[in-house]
Amino acid sequence: MYIITLNLTEKKSKAAEYMAAHNAWIAKGFDDGAFLVVGGLKPQGGGAILAVANNRAQLEERLAADPFVAEGIATPHIQEVAPGRTDARLAFLKGAAA
Repeated sequence: MYIITLNLTEKKSKAAEYMAAHNAWIAKGFDDGAFLVVGGLKPQGGGAILAVANNRAQLEERLAADPFVAEGIATPHIQEVAPGRTDARLAFLKGAAA
C-alpha cells in the first residue's frame, strides 16, 4: 500500500487548465482498482492518494501519467506502508503490501 502526496509547485497557477485531465486520471485510477482514497490536503493545498500497486515502479509510471505531474504543477512523494494491523473494514489492505 502506498500513501502519495502531491505537493503543488510554483506552477500551481496552471492547475485550472489541467483540472479536467487530472480528474480523468483520478477516475481511471479508481476504475483500475489502484486508488482507494483521493482527497485534497488542507490547508496548504495539493492532494493525497491511498493506492495499491504490484510494485513501486508500476505506481511511479501511473503517477508520471498524471497531467499535474507531467506539467510540473505537482510533485509526487511516495511512502510505502506495510499494514500490520487494520480495522476489520480495512483488512484487505494487509494483502496489498508489496
